[in-house]
Amino acid sequence: MTVAGGRFAPGHLGELTQLIPFEMVDEALSATRAVQSRLRDLPSRVVVYLVLAACLFPEVGYPGVWCKLTGALSGLPLATPTASALAQARRRIGAAPMRWLFGLLRGPAPTPHGSAARWRGLLVVAIDGTTLTVPDTPAVLTRFTKQAGNHGGTGYPQIRLLALVACGTRTLIDAVFGPTTAGETTYAPRLLPSLRPGMILLADRNFAAHKLITDISATGAHVLVRLKNGRRMPVLARYRDGSYLSVLGDLRVRVVDCEITITTAAGKHTGLYRLATTLIDHHRHPAAELTTLYHQRWEIETAYLELKSTILGGRVLRARTPEGIDQEIYALLVVYQLLRTAMADATNTQAGIDPDRAGFGIAWQTARDQIILAAGVFAGTVIDLAGTIGRHVLAGLLPARRLRVSPRIVKRAISKYQARGPRIDRTSYKATTSIDILTPALDNAPHPQTERPCH
Repeated sequence: MTVAGGRFAPGHLGELTQLIPFEMVDEALSATRAVQSRLRDLPSRVVVYLVLAACLFPEVGYPGVWCKLTGALSGLPLATPTASALAQARRRIGAAPMRWLFGLLRGPAPTPHGSAARWRGLLVVAIDGTTLTVPDTPAVLTRFTKQAGNHGGTGYPQIRLLALVACGTRTLIDAVFGPTTAGETTYAPRLLPSLRPGMILLADRNFAAHKLITDISATGAHVLVRLKNGRRMPVLARYRDGSYLSVLGDLRVRVVDCEITITTAAGKHTGLYRLATTLIDHHRHPAAELTTLYHQRWEIETAYLELKSTILGGRVLRARTPEGIDQEIYALLVVYQLLRTAMADATNTQAGIDPDRAGFGIAWQTARDQIILAAGVFAGTVIDLAGTIGRHVLAGLLPARRLRVSPRIVKRAISKYQARGPRIDRTSYKATTSIDILTPALDNAPHPQTERPCH
């Protein structure tokens, strides 16, 4: 076991420290002018690691997190700060260092050539939003509000988090957050600078505003977005794969109307989907493949599940001030990114391993153990690309992804009375799926430079 010397000894994140080393944290503090003016019992570097470690131990208070960081450091002359001292130290560094660290660490994890993270050479990414619950304090309510509802709304204020996720590795490319008084499409333009040529962005119906899609297309990234089934889309030319040329505002798009049937032991369910894409060439990007590709949008839902359920355990955030909430959320995003990076590094060491098979819960629990043991803080003399976290992940690989479906239901009702009623089927079923591409009639309106309609 090797840690930093003197008062800096508690400043570590176990093996994850190798992904966020002392030099990186020191640079973040220097760049944001958050370095302590004099050496204290709680140096700023140690406080950064404390805030990050707290995201891995949401079930204990900050004094409990301090015990996790120092539990294996017996015999060293360590400080024993009070809860008040830890709170003052967190306020002293503020949110800026965490924001700086997230800005540095965000981005898609590297993947081998031919990985499932790419489709026909394009990096598959998704955009979507979720909400996080924050404490109900007067300070928090000056910035964040409670959601209205039929039964008095939520008991706690909430924030809206919008992220851009690499679907193959579920790493965070970028994220923004703020009050729920603004919608997802209001926050979405702030993520557009992180889009690049060579990406294809998957989005649900909420993001199908023609101006937003046009702005996304202007970044050089391609789009595959679901439209409302009743939306009027002119049919300007039909293609042999069943798709057709249309427009969103002034933007030329290709539209795929399809009928998807899911068959399980409980019966069949059929739904209509309408997808629009900026990939106009139907030879290079067939409609059937686009329909299958859109299913990967659910990877961002899984990422939010890992963030809110696995890491947070459904808990309310700790911070009781707006500045503290900013600090905590950026720390949470950093920790999630570190775990996902460690998992991608592990699966990259073995050819043919899909990152989907890496268990997030295994990585999370192993990282917690390494913090308690203060193990792996420094890399050893022998290069270990996987590390302890990676070895546990590889030893417990999940089975190859199977198609399963589960009823979409309210998992936690606001009111206990809403939860009453007939028994709800919560079973996950093995499923098979069939896709039928629907061919629309051709509109009479002429359009230049279109392929001759097929019959």
